[in-house]
Amino acid sequence: MKFLLAAVNAKYIHSNPALYSLRAYAGDEAQPHIEIAEYTINQRMQDILADIFRRKPDAVGFSCYIWNWKQIGELIPEVKKVLPDADIWLGGPEVSFDAPKVLEALASVKGVMVGEGEETFRELMQWYLTGGALEEIAGLCLPTGYTAPRPPVEMRKIPFLYQELDAFSNKILYYESSRGCPYRCSYCLSSIDKRVRLRDLEIVRRELQFFLDHKVRQVKFIDRTFNCNHAHAMGIWQYILAHDNGVTNFHFEISADKLQEDALDLLRRFRPGLAQLEIGVQTTNPETLRAIRRVMDIERLEHVVETIRQGRNIHQHLDLIAGLPYEDYDSFVRSFNRVYAMCPQQLQLGFLKVLKGSPMEEMAAEYGIAYLSTPPYEVLYTKWLSYEEILRLKQVEEMVELYYNSNQFTATIAFLECAFAHPFALYEALAAYYQQNGYFLESPARAYRYEVLLAFAAEADPDYVACYRELLTYDLYLRENLKSRPSYAQDLQRQDVKDFVRQFYRTEERERVYLPTYAAYDSRQMSKMTHLEPFVYPVWDVAQMRQIRGKAHGEHGTQGIKAADSAISGYILFDYQKRDPLTYEAHTQWISPGQTVSISVARDTQGYEERV
Repeated sequence: MKFLLAAVNAKYIHSNPALYSLRAYAGDEAQPHIEIAEYTINQRMQDILADIFRRKPDAVGFSCYIWNWKQIGELIPEVKKVLPDADIWLGGPEVSFDAPKVLEALASVKGVMVGEGEETFRELMQWYLTGGALEEIAGLCLPTGYTAPRPPVEMRKIPFLYQELDAFSNKILYYESSRGCPYRCSYCLSSIDKRVRLRDLEIVRRELQFFLDHKVRQVKFIDRTFNCNHAHAMGIWQYILAHDNGVTNFHFEISADKLQEDALDLLRRFRPGLAQLEIGVQTTNPETLRAIRRVMDIERLEHVVETIRQGRNIHQHLDLIAGLPYEDYDSFVRSFNRVYAMCPQQLQLGFLKVLKGSPMEEMAAEYGIAYLSTPPYEVLYTKWLSYEEILRLKQVEEMVELYYNSNQFTATIAFLECAFAHPFALYEALAAYYQQNGYFLESPARAYRYEVLLAFAAEADPDYVACYRELLTYDLYLRENLKSRPSYAQDLQRQDVKDFVRQFYRTEERERVYLPTYAAYDSRQMSKMTHLEPFVYPVWDVAQMRQIRGKAHGEHGTQGIKAADSAISGYILFDYQKRDPLTYEAHTQWISPGQTVSISVARDTQGYEERV
């Protein structure tokens, strides 16, 4: 007998921990009869069908979510055609809350495993192997109706999922140290299970050591609110700090306003890149927060995010949700600007999804929320936000993804913000520029986005085009050592520039002041492996750049910047062997042409983190 557990993931780098948990929990007798197959939503349905057919299973179980339900719904009838004798089972949040309707619509499905599946699947495998009465297995929905409800499984009983790592090469590994959530946010399925169950810390430490010993690149905790139990969170953070292997990164979803001061003190000691935090803000509108049953101290959250940001060692990802009750367009703009001012490494603009089984589904009619009838059940409009405004926010979201979350335009965007009344207005104007020029229909390639941003800046802030040319050059070389020179960069063929660059690398070959780790390379090799770029303006320093803007608008008017002296003030040396562990930006040093190379002073050029 073979039972195939099948997942259709959103991306190749994802894995499906639910299936591995089912297999691990099923027991030694059942495991030889269980096979796992993982696909992605980008694969052709017929290719997935062919692979399932070749595996010749006696039963197939699909793990169902909003991102894969469309594909699975199309796949099920075809599987039944090519494997008519195979039983088809479903499980997961997309089918757990309306299982009778699913079975009515898909007559070829034998049943649905409702809610947590470990114990249910274990008993189902025993039924296949030894027989018995299917109706006596709790936690199922069959064509004849529901069986007895299944109580939640004890966390300590769930075996470790990752006995070997061959199947997870180049994939994110997911880990679960708790289930349930004490909070009642109406848009979230976690609010249904209010009892938090914790995995024993001793077990967690032992399992984390497995990841550390194998130098796994990233482990993503899928606990809904990791720090809802302070002692549990501290125990895990203390362990990964004490046993840091210098490689593994751990991702946590936290409630920032609940983070205590001793936790902040501990996080300050983390190696840059050891941890990243995802923080769901969702909205800063007090009326909206009350309506969605979310308790949050926004001032405390701001304090925590700023404290962590000042440590410059932890990546922070902050979330907003558009389409929530009582949040109109202007209110969302205020939420955006307040969260943007916290300077996260990533700001995710999401849109409300009215999930099956969530309290929001029950309240949708009351709030006038219209949403897609099929997955992902995303909001179309509400009493407070029109469909046209949703579309505008979608375009702003794309601009934030391309020009903020990409972290490719850090210096340029920080300066460009000054030309607008507030940050949202910048991305709104950029979206209008994309719409006007047809870029939403034909998105510019990554390299060309620099050119597009320069053209936009020249139109929106024409007095500072010379600054934008240098800011974009700086942003570009921070991230890659280009083979082809951007058109807007300084002319490196100027004789004074050529002479300085040549002399710098010859001197560095003798003295090794700025590039001591390149001792094995000569001047020509170093010039290819690093980059030395001339600059007129202090593009690395937001405060100095804003002073330039202020002076240009001072007593001499804007003509000061237009007629700025084009004399090169210095050079930035980009070292690509040394990169920032959070941003992956090249290490930079300032080289002054007025001094000899050996006594020039290295400067911190990461000033654009100080955006506000």
